Amino acid sequence: MAHATLDNLIASVNRVIVGKEEQIRLLVTALLARGHVLLEDLPGMGKTVLAKTLAQAIGGTYNRLQFTADLLPSDVIGLHIFNQRTQEFELRKGPIFADVLLADEINRATPRTQSGLLEGMEERQVTIEGITLPLPPAMLVIATQNPIESEGTYPLPEAQLDRFLFKLSLGYGTREDSREILRRFRSESPLTEIEPVIRVDEIVALQQEVTGVHVSQAVEEYVIDLTEATRTHRSVEVGLSPRAMLALLRCAQAAAFLSGRSYVLPDDVKWVFPSLATHRIRLSMEAELHVTESEVVEQILKSVATPVEESV
Repeated sequence: MAHATLDNLIASVNRVIVGKEEQIRLLVTALLARGHVLLEDLPGMGKTVLAKTLAQAIGGTYNRLQFTADLLPSDVIGLHIFNQRTQEFELRKGPIFADVLLADEINRATPRTQSGLLEGMEERQVTIEGITLPLPPAMLVIATQNPIESEGTYPLPEAQLDRFLFKLSLGYGTREDSREILRRFRSESPLTEIEPVIRVDEIVALQQEVTGVHVSQAVEEYVIDLTEATRTHRSVEVGLSPRAMLALLRCAQAAAFLSGRSYVLPDDVKWVFPSLATHRIRLSMEAELHVTESEVVEQILKSVATPVEESV
């Protein structure tokens, strides 16, 4: 039943976003794993439309926040304002109080403002003037950044990159994808026709079910082997952290659940590993001249032996 509902969710998003089923499946996987996603792509690739479509398909609240150099942490999380009529301070919640938050061009804000997201992304709560408030339990942050425009930007520090479960890119589609986009959006956006196929409280229940997906010892060892390989690779200066290793296992469980299985296969780990690891490793200065993070991750996947699948 859950598998069919998730398939319907992916199909609904696919009705708007053309030719990006792999990225959409990874986005839903991140949602099931209670993670957040960094979309690094050129302007106009459909990042905002993707976030709005997902929010509509899960029947959740949606907020978009444009990050700029003058944005303050209070613009993200909220603040108390004085009401002259009642002569009392009132809490005005920020846009982070949403089921889906699009943090647009996150690297244009100062590190201080970027850090305003960290507590919310990691702990599902924010602290406003000493008062701690819970965020929506299924809250998903989709942050965007432009990979080629660096003027007036602040690179995300490793501590913040590690908070993003996946780093994805939509990229250009095929010629047939372009033709389909022209057809779908010729009159009006198909986004207006998207109806919720699942409720937010059902998402929260599914997230709990994901934690019960069986992981064999062989798959656990495979996760550890991949993690260790990122730390010992000759081109890597900083490998995956223990938090990233736990995230890899959780993502593999979510991938298995999305495929309708109650157990994790090595292929589940392989599928999520590139999107999870590429933005978390840091290459040495010498290696950066010869290879990219994606190429190193591919080398690691090929070098680490895949365990024999065990029957459950």
